[in-house]
Amino acid sequence: MADIELDGQSLTIEEAISVANGKNTAVLANSARSRMEESRNGVQQIIDSGQVVYGINTGFGAMSSVRIAGDDLEQLQTNLIKSHACGVGDLMDPEHVLLMMIFRANSLAKGVSGIRPKIVDLLLGMVNNGIAPVIPRIGSLGASGDLAPLSHMSLAILGDGQSMVRKESDWVTMSSLDALQSVGLEPTQLAAKEGLSLINGTSQMCAYLALTTLNLEKLVFAADSSAATSLEAIQGSHSPFDARIHDNRPQNGQSISAARISALLKGSEIQVSHVDCDRVQDAYCFRCAPQVHGPVIDLLTETRRILEIEINSATDNPLVFVNDGEVDVISGGNFHGQNLALASDSIAIACHELASISERRINQVLDPQWSGQIPFLAKNEGLESGYMIIQYVAAACIAELHLLANPVTTSNVPVSMGKEDHVSMGATGAFRSLQSTVLLSQVLANEFICATEALDRIRHKPGGGVADIHNWVRKYVGKYDGDTVMSKECTSLSNRLLDGSLQEIFG
Repeated sequence: MADIELDGQSLTIEEAISVANGKNTAVLANSARSRMEESRNGVQQIIDSGQVVYGINTGFGAMSSVRIAGDDLEQLQTNLIKSHACGVGDLMDPEHVLLMMIFRANSLAKGVSGIRPKIVDLLLGMVNNGIAPVIPRIGSLGASGDLAPLSHMSLAILGDGQSMVRKESDWVTMSSLDALQSVGLEPTQLAAKEGLSLINGTSQMCAYLALTTLNLEKLVFAADSSAATSLEAIQGSHSPFDARIHDNRPQNGQSISAARISALLKGSEIQVSHVDCDRVQDAYCFRCAPQVHGPVIDLLTETRRILEIEINSATDNPLVFVNDGEVDVISGGNFHGQNLALASDSIAIACHELASISERRINQVLDPQWSGQIPFLAKNEGLESGYMIIQYVAAACIAELHLLANPVTTSNVPVSMGKEDHVSMGATGAFRSLQSTVLLSQVLANEFICATEALDRIRHKPGGGVADIHNWVRKYVGKYDGDTVMSKECTSLSNRLLDGSLQEIFG
């Protein structure tokens, strides 16, 4: 286990997830500590001068014109946290909460939020000891920050609310005060601006979108792999993956997808045996796989770029800048999650498209006019249904994905008496996209199951990469031996796609 230093500038998605999973710990970098102390001193200068500045000694949102007396500034922060902690719905997964906390800590480490280092130290102490505040998922509008979820997070800093504590492989719920004290931590009172700094940011959105991105990076590789496996299962043509085709339309993702599929097919005896086959062209679900999968690779490249900027950005408001003793407190809108929301919308659509083309390949593997095999890969046609309903389940997943692909960025609801009149709904979108990756994994798993079974009934050997995939699938799903309950196997293989074990067989 190693310490990852948070400096507000260089955190990666993988580093953050390793801390959330308990594989590493996180500490505040000295450089960040110095910047934070300078920014905090700037806040104190404002307070001492009696100057009225939003977020420090005023109300919030539509009540920003109300001045708050100096004696009430700490109470103002407590009231802010408690009043905003009104989320509803299912609870966030505790590891997702820890990831959100890491992203919040790193944003504050940027050193322009006016918050004391001791608050971030406490936040990281909770993360490193596996203390995840109990947080209802629903409540953020993706603008003005993820206010409700982050307020529930901040309750724990005050010693209020409940928290889940990691106990080996399980989670135990207790009061936040007991959770803190069980690992030698103490709650603290928030000073002026600190409550606002904690809750005014895009950390919940970032957590969900980071998990989504990692899932989909695994699944687009899986989609290329399942396409190659199904192509061999129907004894289809390798020609559409010839590099010369893709070099003349040099879309990066398309070229990557075609190269992957081509590499997996290398050494195929099936292809050699069908050199003189009278099938001129395969259906689009095979022939155009790189053209459909490739844009998802390009989308992921851009999403990762956006995310790695976002998790190393100051996303609260106002920001406190100190230069040669001069303090500028500037109000802006870095809390608005439009970039994350648009990426989430695109990813949800991408998941639907990968699943849709995968289901079409399933259909071809199960259809004798394409596969040349018994319908649905049954052994006793009519008496047995074979893998008929595996396709049905894939189609049902696609119906769910279709609903999830509806954009959330078009669902604007003005709030705070119209002051906050355009919101991104990015938190809803990012969670929806995470759900979409899980459904996609199931469709791809079902494709692998069908294609692997079909390969077992072809006497020629597939390409070397496809053979490796076949052997990998067979670790989790046995050969068809008459109709049987398949739910467990389908789910198991879906989970294996999400944990990255398919990539591991290729190094």
